[in-house]
Amino acid sequence: MILSCGEALIDMLPRTSTEGEACFAPYAGGAVFNTAIALGRLGAPSAFFSGVSTDMLGEILADALVASKVDTRFLARSDRPTTVAFVKLVNGQATYAFYDEATAGRMLSTADLPDLPPDVQALFFGGISLVNDPAASTYEAFQARECGTRVTMIDPNIRPGFIAGKEAAYRDRIGRMIARADIVKLSDEDLHWLEGPGDPTELARGILSRGPKVVFVTEGARGARAVTATQTRFVAAQKVAVVDTVGAGDTFNAGVLAALHRARVLTKAGVAALPDATLDAALDLGTRAAAVTVSRAGANPPWEVEL
Repeated sequence: MILSCGEALIDMLPRTSTEGEACFAPYAGGAVFNTAIALGRLGAPSAFFSGVSTDMLGEILADALVASKVDTRFLARSDRPTTVAFVKLVNGQATYAFYDEATAGRMLSTADLPDLPPDVQALFFGGISLVNDPAASTYEAFQARECGTRVTMIDPNIRPGFIAGKEAAYRDRIGRMIARADIVKLSDEDLHWLEGPGDPTELARGILSRGPKVVFVTEGARGARAVTATQTRFVAAQKVAVVDTVGAGDTFNAGVLAALHRARVLTKAGVAALPDATLDAALDLGTRAAAVTVSRAGANPPWEVEL
């Protein structure tokens, strides 16, 4: 089982009403939530851990997880409100305004951390859940607790506007979590935000020197690469008509993890010695799944049969 750990929220996406007016429509979302959903739809054993409200919006989130075959037993439910994010799209690229103060997700604490059964092979972390305490410190503590015996993966999915004024503490936390992780995924933009200018492969190798075994770098319409200490693999992106990019990276993460699960390499030893064919399969499934997501509105990952 793959346990995705991080934010669940309601994305308010821009739409046009039947009267022709600009409006927003609510969609279940959040970067880590999207990865859990995509994993379930791709046929991987998926579970989700987060603080989720018992309010109306929280029920939308829980129902969406169940509908995509995601195990919800690890949810930390409370009566605090649900995080809401308003999304602005410009040429298909998304920017966000978050409303997160005192929410069920934000107030997650170490007292909420679950005991994990043996069948949880891997934990995935990332998104805005790694920005604000107490939740951010809780997720970091969870990774630190489990990384010795289980595979952990992180995708920071950096939102500069959300971390304004908190950059130093955020960089420190992401640095610690990257060092503990077996798998790191970064968009090319995130890679440069963290590491500065330079060749993506060389920057990825710098990250590998801190502890991870493999770094995946997504490069938008170009494709994606996987970098290990001795390997560099690249897969071109499929050409599709882009509706919006919401959830593209999240779906890619799920494709990578689903492919590694299918190959039976989601172990500490397995991830440390991935053959070229397995890296290629992970890149292929990640890019194919993400191509479907960007071809339709909102974070709507594909089901396995759609691929």
